[in-house]
Amino acid sequence: MLIFPAIDLRGGQVVRLTEGDYDQMTVYSLEPLEAAKSFRAAGAEWLHTVDLDAAKDGGQQNFSVIEKLARESGLKVEVGGGARSEESARRYLDAGVSRVILGSAAVENPALLETLAKKYPGQIAAGVDAKNGFVAIHGWRTITDIPAFEFISNLPERGVDTVIYTDISRDGKLAGPNLDAYARLKEIKGLRVVASGGVSAIGDVEALAEMNLYAAIIGKALYAGKIDLKQAVAAGKGETP
Repeated sequence: MLIFPAIDLRGGQVVRLTEGDYDQMTVYSLEPLEAAKSFRAAGAEWLHTVDLDAAKDGGQQNFSVIEKLARESGLKVEVGGGARSEESARRYLDAGVSRVILGSAAVENPALLETLAKKYPGQIAAGVDAKNGFVAIHGWRTITDIPAFEFISNLPERGVDTVIYTDISRDGKLAGPNLDAYARLKEIKGLRVVASGGVSAIGDVEALAEMNLYAAIIGKALYAGKIDLKQAVAAGKGETP
């Protein structure tokens, strides 16, 4: 299992939200590129980054920061937030981003998701954020009536091979991941599952790795010093650092 350290961006700064609440935001003094380089030094191969400004209000406000991360960090970068059209997704890919995540757009414009997945195979993922089992969009501010598992189970037939699943109730709270949800998602054929939200201890990483998931995202636990990234990368591989 791969480990994706996370950098969430707002106003060009590294931040973390609690349960997706923009009013519960912690700003870190780390410069994004330096943080990414430290992740690479610890053994990470990928970086998960989200443009929170774009997720909330549209646009690609942190584009220059993301482009710098993609071109200079030495990591493969996947990006969520701001990809709501083919043009905006292609802009990220042209900037060196390895994978673009469609969140709200995947729900509101499934035709776009299918078009991009077909045109850029392996470079398009769906980001599904769930609260109480239902899909949330627009920076987690709108809870739809779409059951998250039902939506995800249809992704492979749309040509999407990767899903980033976030249980909002666990995100940023260091409460542990929703293992039951990931066990269920793992059964969907043709889909790589990325666990996001709640990973708070090396035991969480080990539990997810035992499920043979594709990857797990670690955010707040890294910044809070709860998890050592080098140890997590090793645990993801089933090794002891």
